[in-house]
Amino acid sequence: MCSWYRFQASRPIGAGVWSDQVTEFQTNLAWDTLLTVGDGREGPLHAQLAGALRGAIRDGRLPLGSALPPSRTLAQDIGCSRWVVTEAYAQLAAEGYVDARVGSGTRVRSLGRAAADPPPPEASPAWVPRIDLAPGLPDLRAFPLARWISALRSVASSLPYTELGYPDPTGHPRLRQVLAGYLTRVRGAQVDPAHVTVCRGVTDGAGRICRALRAAGIGAVAVEDPGWHRLREAAATAGLRVVPTGVDGHGLRVDDLDRDPAVRAVVVSPTHQFPTGVVLSAGRRGALLDWARRVDGLILEDDYDAEFRYDRRPVGTMQGTDPSRVVLLGSVSKTLSPALGIGWVVTPPAWTGPLRAMAGPSAWPSTLDQLTFAAFLQTGAYDRHLRAIRRRYRLRHDRLVRALAGHLPDARLLGVAAGLHLLVHLDGAVDCADVVARAAASGMRVANLDTYRCRGDAIDPGLVLGYGNLTDGQVDQAVSLLATAVAGSRLGQTA
Repeated sequence: MCSWYRFQASRPIGAGVWSDQVTEFQTNLAWDTLLTVGDGREGPLHAQLAGALRGAIRDGRLPLGSALPPSRTLAQDIGCSRWVVTEAYAQLAAEGYVDARVGSGTRVRSLGRAAADPPPPEASPAWVPRIDLAPGLPDLRAFPLARWISALRSVASSLPYTELGYPDPTGHPRLRQVLAGYLTRVRGAQVDPAHVTVCRGVTDGAGRICRALRAAGIGAVAVEDPGWHRLREAAATAGLRVVPTGVDGHGLRVDDLDRDPAVRAVVVSPTHQFPTGVVLSAGRRGALLDWARRVDGLILEDDYDAEFRYDRRPVGTMQGTDPSRVVLLGSVSKTLSPALGIGWVVTPPAWTGPLRAMAGPSAWPSTLDQLTFAAFLQTGAYDRHLRAIRRRYRLRHDRLVRALAGHLPDARLLGVAAGLHLLVHLDGAVDCADVVARAAASGMRVANLDTYRCRGDAIDPGLVLGYGNLTDGQVDQAVSLLATAVAGSRLGQTA
């Protein structure tokens, strides 16, 4: 006979640690395991059951800490006497595969799992640096978990059962309505909720609009060089030819767009360019809008790091100047967490339908997360969160700038007025790839500026230092390790 049974395992509470007790902070995970017993195999039934359980433990179908079902319940399920199950459990306990404790039931012991073959090398976890200076993450420790859970509980308690079906692929109407009001109020955009589409993030939204561009016959898109590599990858994946366009102290060099007449779309981050940190000047903004009107083109505005400015109020969006020519892209990845997977695209009316036609099979966040974020916006919790973390980032930013001035006085810093990263230009005697490798050897991750360049002919080496997910106590140590890596690289080049 074959039997499916649901086994429960305690949730891991730390690396390599399993709890035998279920506390209020733990939940039980459950899954179905197929046990084959009594199908003509030789030996008594209790030996067959023990063998089936032993095999499930060895091959990992029953992980460490799994709670086996009570003997009476399992006996009823497989149609045998309770004695058969208790004998099988006793045999496994004698062999060290399970451990029976009063009040905790019978659970798989670590000894049994340790006897199994080690996982293959490709299953090993990715390297986690001790100090992470790579850009792209906010302060994950600052996520407002208690307020988020409270908002989620409030939303879930009043959620009609009709909302538990498949999410609206355009985004929940309530979130689109609230987002429209927020972007109009805070970012100076002109937003009609009918033309807001909720997506998984900026890269997802950019990929969709690039596919719509390709379907409309536009074959080339300009991107900032240097710039965020995920956006140019999304454009290339959509089948567009990517045309690198330089950036200087005033932002994107708009005049360069006319060098390629096939370019009728451009991806730009005007409020805080990544990674240089420059703001697109007023003159360049006007010139870029004039270009889009002249070539009947489209501007894809990545509203990157707009919430974090330390020298003045954030600059408003280009979309608010001409919503017929600008697609506005945004997300909560830098303000809350990329794990939420909530982003949005505000499109000109002519592009809303083509964009939505490019949605993938899993191209929307969950309804509960969308409504929780809508509640955050409506109650002012999001604004309060941004004010709090803006102060935190400002203090960390100032500390990092002072530390760099002390340890690397000859370095040239860019992007110091906003955002969650700094661009550190070094002299030509430094091999930044070598610095990155030396930093990694000391347990620290930093990013080479060349990672974000399209062309390899640049002569100014640099590092991009993200401080969003860096703890305040790590700043001085991080800069000291970085200075050591730079010094080692310089010596290596002159040796």
